[in-house]
Amino acid sequence: MIYLELYWEFFKIGLFAVGGGLATLPFLYALSATTGWFTPAQLADMIAVSESTPGAIGINMATFAGFTTAGVFGGVVATLGLITPSLFIIVFIARGLEAFRENTLVQRGFLGLRPAAVGLIAAAGLGIMQLALVRPGAESWTQFLYLPQTGVFVVLFWAIRKFSIHPVVFILIGAVAGVVLGF
Repeated sequence: MIYLELYWEFFKIGLFAVGGGLATLPFLYALSATTGWFTPAQLADMIAVSESTPGAIGINMATFAGFTTAGVFGGVVATLGLITPSLFIIVFIARGLEAFRENTLVQRGFLGLRPAAVGLIAAAGLGIMQLALVRPGAESWTQFLYLPQTGVFVVLFWAIRKFSIHPVVFILIGAVAGVVLGF
């Protein structure tokens, strides 16, 4: 039964998470809260692993979440659930979309999806920042007790902008530091 639930939940995420892998994060936060399959701390680990491994972040996160919940087969089922809506859309709708390409209603529909995608990604970014920088149980933004992490975040952001250092360098440094320091 867990496999059916995994498939269905990730099918819904794949259907409604417009805008890429980061747009799945608000849905994963909600899934964590409603099912208890993984904790917010495990979700942070999923984000770190998914961002630092090759492949689409949404697929990586579905696989990781499914694996965390129900082992290897759970990872496969969650991944299949996530990609099924896209597969249907590509196979069935893409053929007819070419005929409607010039239709103003279709163009307006796609324009309307853009703000939704931006909103989902912004919500995901704020959730990640809160998870990484704010102490659990903090009642306001003034209670940043993770000052070292916040400082490192600000310095890294500045270094990326100032010296045009590729973010992959920082991902590798973060992965090595996490292994060495035992995070």
